[in-house]
Amino acid sequence: MRLLSLLCLFAATTAFAKPNIVMVITDDQGYGDLACHGNPVIKTPHIDKLHGESTSLTNYHVAPTCSPTRAALLTGHWTNRTGVWHTIRGRSMLRANEITLGQHLKDAGYQTGMFGKWHLGDTYPYRPEDRGFTEVYRHGGGGVGQTPDVWDNSYFDGSYFHNSKIVPAKGFCTDVFFAQGNAFIADSAKAGKPFFAYISLNAPHSPLHAPQKYLDMYKGQKANIAAFFGMITNIDDNVGKTRDLLQELGVSNDTIFIFTTDNGTATGHRVFNAGMRGKKGSEYDGGHRVPFIVHWPAAGWNVKHGDHTLTHAIDIVPTLLEIAGGKAPEGYQFDGLDIRALLDPKVDADWAARFLVTDSQRVVDPVMWRQSSVMSQRFRLINGEELYDIEADPGQKTNIAEQYPEQFKAMRGFYEEWWAEISPSFAETTEIYLGQPGEKEAVLTGHDWIGKGAPPWNQGHIRALSPIGKKKVEHTGHWAVKVIQDGRYQIDALRWPPEANQAIIAALPAGKQVPGASKAFRASRGKALAATKASLIIDGKKLGSKPVVAGATSVSFEADLTAGSHRLAPIFHIAQGTVGALYCVVRKLESER
Repeated sequence: MRLLSLLCLFAATTAFAKPNIVMVITDDQGYGDLACHGNPVIKTPHIDKLHGESTSLTNYHVAPTCSPTRAALLTGHWTNRTGVWHTIRGRSMLRANEITLGQHLKDAGYQTGMFGKWHLGDTYPYRPEDRGFTEVYRHGGGGVGQTPDVWDNSYFDGSYFHNSKIVPAKGFCTDVFFAQGNAFIADSAKAGKPFFAYISLNAPHSPLHAPQKYLDMYKGQKANIAAFFGMITNIDDNVGKTRDLLQELGVSNDTIFIFTTDNGTATGHRVFNAGMRGKKGSEYDGGHRVPFIVHWPAAGWNVKHGDHTLTHAIDIVPTLLEIAGGKAPEGYQFDGLDIRALLDPKVDADWAARFLVTDSQRVVDPVMWRQSSVMSQRFRLINGEELYDIEADPGQKTNIAEQYPEQFKAMRGFYEEWWAEISPSFAETTEIYLGQPGEKEAVLTGHDWIGKGAPPWNQGHIRALSPIGKKKVEHTGHWAVKVIQDGRYQIDALRWPPEANQAIIAALPAGKQVPGASKAFRASRGKALAATKASLIIDGKKLGSKPVVAGATSVSFEADLTAGSHRLAPIFHIAQGTVGALYCVVRKLESER
């Protein structure tokens, strides 16, 4: 009996040393978009149950938009330090020198899987399979049907990138991503290997689509609310299924299960916003205070426990890495802290006061104080000008900067030092690699154009030729690229993506609509591009022009490129001026021997 007890203790200790980790993160779901947080309409019974038997961080903050949050969550670094301060325009790619939680845990002996939304780069070396995840099943860009995604994808019966290869799927996207994640969990558990399953969802981000049965649950609500809440209830059902699977596999006790979201609500504030000011994109708390629920029975984190200490997404990697027994490389420093003491219901943590920063830049280059919030436990400094007592005034209605001049000065001073420390890195443009050994080609999309104005970030824009249609239009954008090897390259300019296999000048019929409150991106007619010729521009110099031939899907150029940084801008000439090649494929040509 004593031997059995010792064996059980040893098993528990070893399991405790390397617990499995399942992290579910949703897109555009705010703090108030859960019944357990007081929402009077939404149905989230499985997450409510999780909340009732877990630790919750009730003062946990992220960035006000998705890519920046994911960058902080996966690196433990300030979003602006990582090069990710936007969701488009070449500013959503995680710098190559950053190390993700996936890589840290892979190095610590974990199986690592990523499922759903990545939105930190779609080309080498920025894809999840390049950043430590050994099993990857994802859509492209920031959502299903966005510009880098597989052509004509909608939220139902789409095609996705499985370890870099396009594969078809059946069913609603959220169900598909959870199913793939669950298969990975089951395979890892049956093999007796610790695992990290990062289930990162595009739902409930717009367009607002859901299976009909979930729409029907919210009859009487406005269509957009019914679809938004329906998408969340579908997520909730999948959370329940995954937790049931962990029980069936016998690994629930030794699994850290995390539920969180990436920014404030995009839609649910019309019903309930937990008393906060602002929504997605806002520097006020409603834009960045989100749920964080963590369940780990082996550590005793399986009772209802709430901690209201100020925390941030940058705290998650250092915390999980310590729990997993992993180590960051020597000299690699996190901006966040190990917050295990706050998560443990048995510990009365004596936590030192600190300042934290979040901001919503959404520009090519960061601007000091732009849509910023400097946070302390009690106060919020907004845009360097407004001060709020968040404890007395959670709705951030009364500016008290004049009443607390010393607090105002201290928070401004912290931000100024923070900005001075990270701003030198802003000039390090994140570049798309060309000619990387082992990579056959690089596919570039208009999503990552750097320049004036918003690029075509979804396939509805691609189909509509947005913003073409003006009397005069001149393309001023470019792709920032890094040529890895000197050599001769083939550069193909396309109007439609390679998998569409459509002529440059072709118009496309509208695709099928799917259930929901929004029009699917593919449900718009694809306008013809009346291009007469194409030109290749590199580093501001035109290197050649060729006519657009009827029926051709691309115009091909060849150019000798030197290793290093370049600005690539193939364009099409039309009656109104010029438009950038919406897609581009670059291949290094083999040298003649």
